[in-house]
Parts: sequence; C-alpha cells; structure tokens
Amino acid sequence: MDDLLYPPTGPYDRGFLDTGDGNRIYYEQLGNPAGKPALYVHGGPGAGTPDRPTRAWDPERYRLVRFDQRNCGRSTPHASDPAADMALNTTDHLVGDMERLREHLGIERWLLNGASWGSTLLLAYAQRYPERVSEIVIQAVTTTRPAETDWLYHRVAAFRPEAWDRFRAAVPEHTWDGDVYALLAAYARRMEDPDRAVRAAAADAWLAWEDAVITGEPNGIPGMYGDREADDRIAFVRICAHFFSHGAWLAEDQLLRGAHRLKGIPGVLAHGRYDMGSPVQTAWELARVWPDARLHVFDDSGHVGSEALRRTVLAALEEFKHR
Repeated sequence: MDDLLYPPTGPYDRGFLDTGDGNRIYYEQLGNPAGKPALYVHGGPGAGTPDRPTRAWDPERYRLVRFDQRNCGRSTPHASDPAADMALNTTDHLVGDMERLREHLGIERWLLNGASWGSTLLLAYAQRYPERVSEIVIQAVTTTRPAETDWLYHRVAAFRPEAWDRFRAAVPEHTWDGDVYALLAAYARRMEDPDRAVRAAAADAWLAWEDAVITGEPNGIPGMYGDREADDRIAFVRICAHFFSHGAWLAEDQLLRGAHRLKGIPGVLAHGRYDMGSPVQTAWELARVWPDARLHVFDDSGHVGSEALRRTVLAALEEFKHR
C-alpha cells in the first residue's frame, strides 16, 4: 500500500475557533495552502483528531483541515472537566462549528472524509450545506439511527453475551427493560457524577464493551478504544453517552431520508462486511438512495478496515484530487 502513501506531512497552521458560547475548537491545516480543500471529520464522538502527521493526502494537491470536535482532543473546555457543559454539545452544534470553520478559513467548497461517527456528522453537514461539499469519502458508514444504536449497545450482545452482561452490570441502578436509550442514559448520568472515580469506572466499563465488540472482527485491534490517556477515556465516554442516549438529536432515518440532498455530490463508501459495530445494511441502504455514491464492501474487513478497504479509500482521494 506504500505506493498510495506520501511522506509524513504535519500542520503548517494551527489555531482555535471561538464559537461564541465558551467553546474553542482546535483546528490545523496540512499540505498546500493553495490546494484542493478537504476536511477530515473524526469519529467517536469524542475521539479527537490523531495527533500525528498524515500520509494519506497528497501534500501538493490537498489543503487538508483537521479539527477536534467540541470538548475533546485539544478543544476546550475538555469533557474530562465536570464543569464542561454538555448541553452545548449536540449534532447541531457540531454542524454549525464545521460551517463556521469553513467561513473562518475562507473555503468555498471542500471534500469531506470520515469514518464511523464521523460519517454521521459529515452526512448531517452535507445535507444541510450541500452547496459547500465537493465530494465525500466514507469508511465504516453510520447514520446513528435507533436501529444502529440498539445493535451496537444491545443486539450485538448475541456474539459477546458475557461482555454485555458486564457492560450492563456497571450501572446497577438501571433495571434493564429492553430500552437501550435508558441504559445509555444511565451511563450518561454516571459520567456527570462529581466523583471522578465514578466517572472513571463507568468509562472503563463502556470502553471494555467497545473493545469486546471490535476485537473479534477480522483485523480487530485489542484495546483500540480503551488504550487512551485517563482524561481522554473519560471525555470520550462522557461525549458518547451524551450523544447516543439522545439519539444524536436526529429524527428516525433522517440521514437516509435526506440523502436526496446529496444529488450531484460524488461519493465513495467503503465498508467491511463483518463490521460488528456498524452492520453493512446501513451502507447498502445509503448507496441505494444516493445515486452518486459508489459502495465497496470488503469480505476481509470489519470496523477497523483492511488493506483492501484502505486502498480503496486512498484511491478515492487520489481520484478526487484532480477534480
């Protein structure tokens, strides 16, 4: 795959975007200031942008923007601080931050790239501002609809029943009644507890579940979610529980029903057939209602991806840099 990679490229510009409500969004720019604009949208929610150079983007042809979504990474206030107000962190806030960042940087249109939660967020942005999007490249498609959330935090337990029992038992004040949102809300309340030990224990249980789901996949990486610094563990789970217990403030099937707004925007969707966290059904349904998207499904891949999947994503970035 080295034939599709470039020498490591670090930021030529860093800064903070003041949102006007007490939040400051960290962003950085890499590559060529005069190149084709592109925005990388990280997952999680709350995972933050990798603090390392990129090799995926042609530094001569792309002007790549990366940013940390509210309350995670280098953005402030950090969600590990109990004083950070989660009421100011919703999908609508994040979409607004992306558009504000585009305006701040003087960009007319940009390519959007992301995976997992990042795909949900970039689809929400693209459907609100389709005229600002040139192309879309997604790995591990999600729309965070109720069926997907119920799968990830409940029904996939059919494959990991012992791990899910531990996940559920970590919030003993909650009596399971089949409502996954109530279970996630119990976690969200624990992540607001003033006692850091309570928050840390809940974060550990949540991340252990995420790791259990992904470890058994093709190319699964043990500790992929849990291998974080202590504050980042708490921030990640606090933000995830906050978003997912509220259904990400998206209406039922909103991003599928709104896919007609993507007409004319070329897209590449790359998804692992054995993605345990995000079943391929969503990617298939999205491709059916977005005619300008090309779906690639990989039999050797789960949520983490595979070499073949990554080559397809990199090839899409190579293709689109010439548009």
